[in-house]
Amino acid sequence: MKIRHWKVIAVGLMLYDAVAIAFSYFFGLWLRFDFKFTTIDTEYLQAYIKFLPVYIVASIIFFWFTRMYRGIWRFAGFNELLRYAASSLVASVAHAVLITLICHRMPFSYYIVGGVIQLILVVGIRFSYRFYTQVIVRKTPAQEENPAKKVMIIGGGAAGRTIVRELQQSDKTNLTPSCIIDDNPNKWNRYVEGVPVVGGRDDIPAFVERLHIEEIYFCIPTATPQEKKEILDICKETGCTLKSLPGIYQLTNDEVLVSRLRSVAVEDLLGRDPIKVDMEGIFQYIKGKTILVTGGGGSIGSELCRQIAGHEPEHLIIFDIYENTTYSIELELREKYPDLKLDVLIGSVRDSRRINKVFDTYHPDIVFHAAAHKHVPLMEHSPNEAIKNNVIGTYKTAYAALTHGTQRFVLISTDKAVNPTNIMGASKRLCEMVIQSMDAVSKSGRWDLLPFVHAHKDKVIDGQVAGDPVDHRAAGWENADPSEKVELADLYAAGEKAQERAKEYGKLKVESVKNKERTGTQFVAVRFGNVLGSNGSVIPRFKEQIEAGGPVTVTHPQIIRYFMTIKEAVSLVLQAGTYAWGGEIFVLDMGEPVKIDTLARNLIKLSGYKPDEDIPIVYTGLRPGKKLYEEKLMAEEGIKKTDNELIFIGKPIPFEVEEFFQQLEELANASYENSPDIVSMVEKIVPTFHPVGEKPNGEAD
Repeated sequence: MKIRHWKVIAVGLMLYDAVAIAFSYFFGLWLRFDFKFTTIDTEYLQAYIKFLPVYIVASIIFFWFTRMYRGIWRFAGFNELLRYAASSLVASVAHAVLITLICHRMPFSYYIVGGVIQLILVVGIRFSYRFYTQVIVRKTPAQEENPAKKVMIIGGGAAGRTIVRELQQSDKTNLTPSCIIDDNPNKWNRYVEGVPVVGGRDDIPAFVERLHIEEIYFCIPTATPQEKKEILDICKETGCTLKSLPGIYQLTNDEVLVSRLRSVAVEDLLGRDPIKVDMEGIFQYIKGKTILVTGGGGSIGSELCRQIAGHEPEHLIIFDIYENTTYSIELELREKYPDLKLDVLIGSVRDSRRINKVFDTYHPDIVFHAAAHKHVPLMEHSPNEAIKNNVIGTYKTAYAALTHGTQRFVLISTDKAVNPTNIMGASKRLCEMVIQSMDAVSKSGRWDLLPFVHAHKDKVIDGQVAGDPVDHRAAGWENADPSEKVELADLYAAGEKAQERAKEYGKLKVESVKNKERTGTQFVAVRFGNVLGSNGSVIPRFKEQIEAGGPVTVTHPQIIRYFMTIKEAVSLVLQAGTYAWGGEIFVLDMGEPVKIDTLARNLIKLSGYKPDEDIPIVYTGLRPGKKLYEEKLMAEEGIKKTDNELIFIGKPIPFEVEEFFQQLEELANASYENSPDIVSMVEKIVPTFHPVGEKPNGEAD
């Protein structure tokens, strides 16, 4: 049989303990008689010799059960010291009691000196190995040739102390904690695990230079975002590599480890409190529901799927046209949530037959509509595609939700829909208008106003256009494709059923919600700014340019944007669903906007380079459709508070629904024909849309 190394060590320790125990109490007796063996009282010596074998065996057995032979000595710490000392103390007390009762009462110094020497020898041998590995081995010639990197720790609390200890114990990181920074003056000129606390945040640059610091670890999980930003703003000017513990949960979950430190990201420098959401409300909203996420393979859609999957839905359906990212999120969710009822479907929101089939099969209770073309410059050159995918795709999905009794429909919108200057932003504003109109139809029952929008308008049956419901019915449509017959029949039946109800209503106009009665499908939109790290966002592009050695391209030195993390954006979307009464546009208070130029410079500094010296910054000019700033609300929109202090509701701008639907049908026909006049048509429908002229193409903005 193969014998484990630790068992060999354990046997050696047992033999050592036997010798150490025998010597300890003999030394106590010998000391009592002035180190003269011949003067030791015979009764004392006989009692010692008689009791010693029993005590040694009993002590070794006791030490075994207190795990004194199974420790990893190179990592032995304060807890092990206490346990070993307590075990030795208990053994010494037992020795004093039993030898007195069984054999003979010994001199008082015998009990005290023997117990102390036993403690020193038994515990000392175990910690001598750690001393050897930490002090002697670390000073080998090889390490002197390749000296360890010096690390500055920000934070002298529990997290900082733990990181210091781990760095000191590890012989693989080749890192040495050289100093600690803490804003508490009471800690200055004192030591944490032998490392000096040298001063506060203002002293960071001086000690980085004085001690030749190469890496800085931010270890204050309890710091507010603003405090963290202020300290990291100082650190990034030093040129050191920066790493940080993500948050307070690291302390509560005992996860304060060097391996948990991550590189400081640019979002750490935004200095904004993370959005707080009512997780219990979201849980009750999601639990037990069948939920459809369109665009579920995208950056926002996939994060929606992750958070929804963690709230116990009855059934989650992911729908996307791009198979690669959709497959990735499917694998991730199946691995993390093996009991989740999950269906992943490939298809386009522009395909009404496919969308209606999905709703016929699954009957979702809630729909999160994230499918959209979002890249501004690309859409400027393909405006018809922006209308087809964003506007008509939203209409078809919302239509299916309305006709299949979906409870709530949440549109993912953008702050680019506010006073848009590009076709992508205008298309998202049209999506918001679609949602507001569909909500008005849902509340009023005016289904007769809904246009019949299809991409296959060119199909003719018996001389009639298949896409026209009235002419199609009058034409004897028994020759139509069977699947189309079923689809159209369902639509006609729904329209006829609504005709009688519609007579009691006059012209329908989108207005603010006046009552709190939830009826039919509630349609809402959620509007937020740029998402850090999402597909097509500026941060990944900047990182690629920095890794390539530059230049980093920025469109304009004064361009500003609002930013939030993907998780924050998705939390807002989920929260908005719980607040929905129908027709609202939810807006997040994203704090102060950020200059893209500042963002680029910070990212260069966090990468260990100097802007304009190591990595040049080039200004390329605003791209087509871009503007210097984004707005969260239109000027004519007021805002209304919600229970969440960071979430507001924009007051809908009134417009005639019947007229809008007529314009929408014309817009759909024009987009399917790839009309060159599509932008001017959108201008007429969206009065706040003012497209900018063509500008030179640039890179990331």
